[in-house]
Amino acid sequence: MSIGDWPRLVEIAARRLADAGVASPRVDAELLAAHISGLERSRLLAADAPTPDQAAEFDALVERRRERVPLQHLTGSAPFRYGEIAVGPGVFVPRPETELLVDWALEHLPQGGLVIDACSGSGAIAHALATERPDADVWAVEISPDAFEWMESNLQGTGAHPVLADAVADETLAELDGTVDLVVANPPYVPMEMEVTPEVKFDPSRAVYASGAGLGVIQPLTSRAARWLKPGGWFGFEHDDSHSRAAPDLLRVAGFTDATDHRDLAGRPRYSTGRLGLTP
Repeated sequence: MSIGDWPRLVEIAARRLADAGVASPRVDAELLAAHISGLERSRLLAADAPTPDQAAEFDALVERRRERVPLQHLTGSAPFRYGEIAVGPGVFVPRPETELLVDWALEHLPQGGLVIDACSGSGAIAHALATERPDADVWAVEISPDAFEWMESNLQGTGAHPVLADAVADETLAELDGTVDLVVANPPYVPMEMEVTPEVKFDPSRAVYASGAGLGVIQPLTSRAARWLKPGGWFGFEHDDSHSRAAPDLLRVAGFTDATDHRDLAGRPRYSTGRLGLTP
């Protein structure tokens, strides 16, 4: 790529990304340019021309994005709620749709409440809850040692407690059984046979796919959440589009009332919620 000003390089990069099938080529090109230049996207039009090293680095990142390496892996972070979550190989990249689950969680988290973020991955949900509700006692559970390293780093200074453990195991945070106000999770839920976008293939498969038509983690996690929660506590979790009926049914079987499925801004089934039945 010959050196020109940033707008010209972004325009060329956007065409290259579009040719490769990237869904948002212009935005991705601008974000990569902003990452390399250290400038905000809005300042690229009036920015000084890149140095030869910057142009070469930009060209290399554009080529990797053409190979469908996730944008967040190239920049090293993903925007989530009001912050940036560090991500990279070995951890699932948080998606904007998960912010809807956080909205719901904040509405149902009592003052000074105790909350568990199960299958926490990068810690995005736990980070949002801990920073937006510093009165809450937030615990984040992740089974993958690789993802745990990212989560532990992201949660530093937030007051949240990172735990390396299997969220569905009986012994995990057993000392909290019957005392938790809210459990929230974005577990693996994609059915094994389902095709995904090229970018998803860079996420750890264990964080994406689940057996049992995608319910292999959700089902035992629902039972585990019921033991963590106090009567009247809430559980909310993301699921696959195909689970809009199965997910609320699992909640009812596990003793939850008010089982409800929620749609995202595109109208797709996104997450289910329920309240643990009150004792008579």
